[in-house]
Amino acid sequence: MERAITRRGESTPLASLQEEMNDLFGHFFGGSSLVWPERTYWPAINIADKEDAVVVTAEVPGCKPEDIEISVHGNTMSISGEKKEKTEEKKKNYYHMESRYGSFRRELILPAEVNADKIEAKCQEGVLTITLPKAEKAKAKKIKVKAE
Repeated sequence: MERAITRRGESTPLASLQEEMNDLFGHFFGGSSLVWPERTYWPAINIADKEDAVVVTAEVPGCKPEDIEISVHGNTMSISGEKKEKTEEKKKNYYHMESRYGSFRRELILPAEVNADKIEAKCQEGVLTITLPKAEKAKAKKIKVKAE
């Protein structure tokens, strides 16, 4: 059985505080149209809890594999990196240059214990895929039922 878990951001004490402050101001202003912008987490991450592995995918357009760092400590995985993207277009009587850059760091709580020695990561067309094989004791055991 496969179970897919999608997380755009984990609940942190700071995020909880912001939610409480939003509620406080909402009640203070009588539920008026005061709207706080939604928090956006980058990169967007999906976690799939499969039978033998946990598979994490992250959208990292413009990031090179050598600019991404992944670490696993216990049941926490950290993905960090830096995006350096530059486009330049030169034509007769026309010049356009655009740069986008920034760093990111995401920490995830893994849904199962993993075998850290067998983790694989690849980055293709702006999508980072990390396959974390489950530790033997974290894999589901199937028990055959015998007839008597």
